[in-house]
Amino acid sequence: MTHDLSPTIDARLKVWPGDTPPCREVLCDIARGDNITLSTIRATVHLGSHVDGPNHYGAGAPGVDAWPLERFWGPCLVVDAPAPRTPGGARVREADLRTPLPALRHPRVLLRTGTFPDPTVFNEDFAGLDPALVGALAARGVQLLGVDTPSVDTFDSKDLPAHGACLRHNIAILEGLVLRDVPPGEYELCALPLKLAGFDASPVRAALRPLARGA
Repeated sequence: MTHDLSPTIDARLKVWPGDTPPCREVLCDIARGDNITLSTIRATVHLGSHVDGPNHYGAGAPGVDAWPLERFWGPCLVVDAPAPRTPGGARVREADLRTPLPALRHPRVLLRTGTFPDPTVFNEDFAGLDPALVGALAARGVQLLGVDTPSVDTFDSKDLPAHGACLRHNIAILEGLVLRDVPPGEYELCALPLKLAGFDASPVRAALRPLARGA
């Protein structure tokens, strides 16, 4: 079974307040007599499920196109990390992981916090990550960290400590995933960013399928 981790991109999808929502402009349309249908999209690159470029949170860092594709394709682990929805947002700690760190044997980890349940409703009380957790995951060899929230930091955070920890440890960030119906366990992840030169993020179509035996 393949799990689609990406929210539908349409007018109902909420983006970060103040960012650019998705808009489709139809330039040509077969339904109105044109020989083809041709569209233009205008939207933030931090749209739905997306990969952050290091230059989004690090001065002088490279764009999203600098990430090696291998980061976004291969074995991964989905881990339950339930957190409360509190004003200002909680931060997920190592003690909140339902899978202990010694069991994390894959370089890609997706954390299911359950604090951003509906991509069409932007709730500001979603959970961020404790920078110490990011460091502990890096020590286990994690190279990609995915979350079911719009950010690895809390909504009101200005210093972005979880982003900073990911930058220090060279961990790729995958945000905006829909993990609600995905059981915890081992999978193969595919979430390739577009080759957008110098951009600070790229939307992705993220998916999981069962991990082949022996992978």
